[in-house]
Amino acid sequence: MTKKDIVRTIAEEIDLPQFRTRVLVQRTFEALIEALVRDGRVELRNFGVFQIKQREARLARNPRTGEPVPVQAKNVVTFKPGKEMEERVRDYKAPVAGSEPAEPQADDEAGDTPSEPTEA
Repeated sequence: MTKKDIVRTIAEEIDLPQFRTRVLVQRTFEALIEALVRDGRVELRNFGVFQIKQREARLARNPRTGEPVPVQAKNVVTFKPGKEMEERVRDYKAPVAGSEPAEPQADDEAGDTPSEPTEA
């Protein structure tokens, strides 16, 4: 799924023009990135936690030559899925090659059930 697919799906569901929906989706992504850079952590209930972690410097290996290559320390974004996402992904059945993708199962109104805090 691409951002364009997300925009199309949301626009159809809430009966909003795709242009306005695209602006909202893009602004949402930008706000997430800004919050992550500012706070180092973004927790979205029923979805998951994005967090900035630092990877230590290490010595890697060039796969072609086998020669050691130093890799500098760097910040990376990690994601830990929330409880609801974990459960839904766990129940996912991969489509058989050459067949249509499985229809998502209908669930209760999304976002109406309270959840417990996600731990990182």
